[in-house]
Amino acid sequence: MNTPIYLDYAASWPVHPGVAEAMAACLGPDGPHANPSSSHAEGQRAARVIELARESVAVLVGADPRAIVLTSGATESDNLAILGAARAGRERGRHLVTSRVEHRAVVDAFRQLEREGFEVSWLRPSADGQVAPEQVEEALRPDTLLVSVMHGNNETGTLNDVAAIGAVCRGRGVLYHVDAAQGVGKVPVDVEAWNADLVAFTAHKLGGPKGIGALYVRQQPRPALQPLQFGGGQERGLRAGTLATHQVAGFGAACSLARADLDQEERRVRGLRDRLWTRLSAAGDTWRNGSAAWSLPGILNIGFAGIDGESLLLALDGQVLASSGSACSSASAEPSHVLRSLGLSDLACQASLRLSLGRWTSDADVEHAAAAIVAAVTRLRSLAPAAAVERIR
Repeated sequence: MNTPIYLDYAASWPVHPGVAEAMAACLGPDGPHANPSSSHAEGQRAARVIELARESVAVLVGADPRAIVLTSGATESDNLAILGAARAGRERGRHLVTSRVEHRAVVDAFRQLEREGFEVSWLRPSADGQVAPEQVEEALRPDTLLVSVMHGNNETGTLNDVAAIGAVCRGRGVLYHVDAAQGVGKVPVDVEAWNADLVAFTAHKLGGPKGIGALYVRQQPRPALQPLQFGGGQERGLRAGTLATHQVAGFGAACSLARADLDQEERRVRGLRDRLWTRLSAAGDTWRNGSAAWSLPGILNIGFAGIDGESLLLALDGQVLASSGSACSSASAEPSHVLRSLGLSDLACQASLRLSLGRWTSDADVEHAAAAIVAAVTRLRSLAPAAAVERIR
């Protein structure tokens, strides 16, 4: 049986062999197995492994290592940034700004704050999924405490001008949070140049292990955050709990490997993504969701008129592994909130498929996947009523 072609990198990457090696070196009786908070020699040995990894993480995003708070992943980082900043600053203001196309980790955190008495302005993006700096500026009020706008969208790949948005926020003295889970390790990231106060990202989106991520917290001035968990004072009091040395080491290794060939991989993956779009256009009656000009290199969200995305995934089972939207929302039968916010109808949302490429995607993978998808679309359309195959947006 042939191995299916994996085109779901936006959900999670395979672990890089170099990462697995770094993690394995931390396991077993001879590894740095002690609690890194312990003061004895073995504890300090583990602590050194963690600090070296923290430095690798910091270098990838242009940060001071002291600004990197290690977490369990981007969801926790987003929640710590949003809930932590809002709750710590509620006496200064209760107005918050975000967009309608954020990841559910951000959306649901803001929904929780609405239940706690905060007021949220939900910005609607342009038809290609971008949130303009001017929109953010217009939404700001004297009592605005926090703005959260993502770097790259997890469903469409559309990039926002986060540096320009950050400059608006910095000029008005408003905290700025960025969910950068999809962009770190795929495109150059410089959190200082972004004028960001808080930036969330994770290891498993760039070849590292699941269960480890980071929140960048600007040092000068350092934003006030209320912790979400308590019990040990680790990570400068912001994230209690014993750090998993092997996971942190894997995170550091993944960041070092991503940085080593970042520019080359960005060009290669972007070229493969564009070729895939060209090949899939042969199916006819197709459209692309999101921005072609401002986009992450590895995400292609494409709609096939007259096709149900879930049916297409079933038809491709065993050939191509992809997604009809965010993996974090796959349990819901609701159409994508991201695509709906771009103005697509429910039918158009359901006709869309997210294909995402990464480090191990090859030329042959693109050609074989495109052929399989076009064949499946053609077959499904032949079974559908003629009226179903019409451009629906």
